[in-house]
Amino acid sequence: MKTRQDAWTDENDLLLAEAVLKHVREGSTQLNAFEEVGDILNRTSAACGFRWNAVVRHQYEQALKLARKHWKNKQRSAGGVQTKKKPLYEPTAFIGVSEEDNLTPITTSTPIVPSMKPTNTLSMADVISFLQSYSAQQESAKGLYTENEHLRKHNELLKMKNNELETKIAKLEEDSHFIQEDYETLMRIMNRARKQVLLDEDSHTSPSFKMDKNGNLERVAE
Repeated sequence: MKTRQDAWTDENDLLLAEAVLKHVREGSTQLNAFEEVGDILNRTSAACGFRWNAVVRHQYEQALKLARKHWKNKQRSAGGVQTKKKPLYEPTAFIGVSEEDNLTPITTSTPIVPSMKPTNTLSMADVISFLQSYSAQQESAKGLYTENEHLRKHNELLKMKNNELETKIAKLEEDSHFIQEDYETLMRIMNRARKQVLLDEDSHTSPSFKMDKNGNLERVAE
């Protein structure tokens, strides 16, 4: 019975990743890989599957795509014949013998792997290629994060400027309203003054003058 509950180490994660990539490359299933790693690490296949999907998979997306591509190319090279995925590993079976002997493992056609490393692991060239691509992805992610921070700050600055401009526009609109009111008031005053002048001119007749015998102008009484 597998009851291991200690924390996963980096070596365990690497072992899990290598096993999954190996099985995918060779046309096996991820579940089969979980069972193999579970027997090696004394964990359940469900625990291995949860660890892969929750933590490890995110770090190996590119390598997983390459592994699937390798399997598809392998099928094409075989003449395009679509073959079912075949398990690369048969899980260990356990039967109980006695309380003293506890549980005795009985293997099927595939023996228990004594090493902590899975069989048929990726080649060193594959590992180096993955690490290079992973490093490039990390640098790209850092660049995207930096650019995103720059755009976020720039967007905040634009929002602040936009708020300032909106405040200024509102103030100008308010001032324009007051100026329009003052202009209309002034025009009404000027119109009233013009009408008053015209009325005053109409109410007074122009004085008459005549010249006396000495050549002087004198006003004629009305």
